[in-house]
Amino acid sequence: MRRKADTWSLFSLTWPIFIETMLYMLMGNADTLMLSQYSDEAVAAVGVANQIIALTIVLFNFVALATAVLVAQYLGARQERKAMEVSLVSIAANLVFGLLLSALLAAFSRPVLRMIDLPTELLDEGSRYLTIVGGCLFIQALMMTVGAILKSYGYTRDTMYVTIGMNVLHVITNALLIFGLLGFPRLGVEGAAISTAASRGVAFVALLFLLYKRTNLTLVPSAFRSLPFHYLRSLLKIGIPAAGEHLSYNTAQMAITYFITWLGAEALTVRVYTQNIMMFVFLFGIAVSQGTQILVGHLVGAGRYEEAYARCLKSLYSAIAISVLLAAVAFWFAEPLLSLFTDDRSLIELGRTLLLLTIILEPGRSFNLVIISSLRAAGDVQFPVYMGILSMWGVGVTVAYVFGIALEWGLVGIWLSFIADEWLRGLLMLWRWRSRAWMKKAPLTRAKMA
Repeated sequence: MRRKADTWSLFSLTWPIFIETMLYMLMGNADTLMLSQYSDEAVAAVGVANQIIALTIVLFNFVALATAVLVAQYLGARQERKAMEVSLVSIAANLVFGLLLSALLAAFSRPVLRMIDLPTELLDEGSRYLTIVGGCLFIQALMMTVGAILKSYGYTRDTMYVTIGMNVLHVITNALLIFGLLGFPRLGVEGAAISTAASRGVAFVALLFLLYKRTNLTLVPSAFRSLPFHYLRSLLKIGIPAAGEHLSYNTAQMAITYFITWLGAEALTVRVYTQNIMMFVFLFGIAVSQGTQILVGHLVGAGRYEEAYARCLKSLYSAIAISVLLAAVAFWFAEPLLSLFTDDRSLIELGRTLLLLTIILEPGRSFNLVIISSLRAAGDVQFPVYMGILSMWGVGVTVAYVFGIALEWGLVGIWLSFIADEWLRGLLMLWRWRSRAWMKKAPLTRAKMA
């Protein structure tokens, strides 16, 4: 009997993920672009608040990441019942965890923003945004888990369609609530926060419907009464190291953001504008890495290791080529793109310089996105964490301080630290994949599935 995964190509899995990821980024860009018409200070406040939100999402993501790996491996091994059991346990776990972290963010938004030294003039708006969006982040935790399950079953188009609807709703409600159109109150940053939380809530309901339709997995209370919680051990064994790598990256980025606050509100604003453009450059690598993870997970579950090895490298070459092309295009159109956000010439010129450096940065990022996802899918989750902590903090944060602050190179020095970190980690990940050491991890993962 032919496996369903054998009918998938990387393209068939990746293009919906590409569009979905792009639309998720558009949600953040919509806030930035629309708030830039409200005030530059609002953009900076929301940008820093989103750093906290991104860190929290990483903590949610460890369950979703582990779920994606285990479900793909179980489906590759033709054990669908166990795939469904893992799915139920992961949804319950992320619901509890999500509610806890959401409550903490809502209660302590202002102290958290003070900890990262957000300028006083930005504190009120940043706190309002973080309270509303952070307080509703448990919805995002559930969306990530359900989305990971659907993708592991191969239904990447379903999550794409939901994301399209969520973005349309988000832009409409942003316009109504930020600027007070059609008689709605003019709420500014608070309106952007309400819009973000509401659109995510509607999207989650749609994902639940699709989960039932595609997998017959029902989330009625009776389904959670006798959950096989022994799967939590496998989820944690994969998820905690995977989350550790993401957590290290995001906390390192927060440390670097702290350095940038020393450079002033203008530097924070340029960083937000430039990174919003950069997101469109590396989203292809994100999409390829997720599609590759699904394929590698199914291949490893079926014991087809050499095919998994070749699949990762083919995906990597594609991601590098496209990332360089997209980075060059972003630099070529830097001025009109940055002009969408601001008409300040000094900000535009600095952003243009940073986008030039992005051409060097993005290939290194592609190594990390694609190969780390493949290592994770094969059950090799510890090596990326150890090397990530070493590089992100030993190289990334250190170089950012030395070049950006001590030598007074500003944001150019910060961007050089990004380049050094991504390329060092990327080459280490390539060495690990080519060593085939992960194949020794994969049989252990399969043995636990028996």
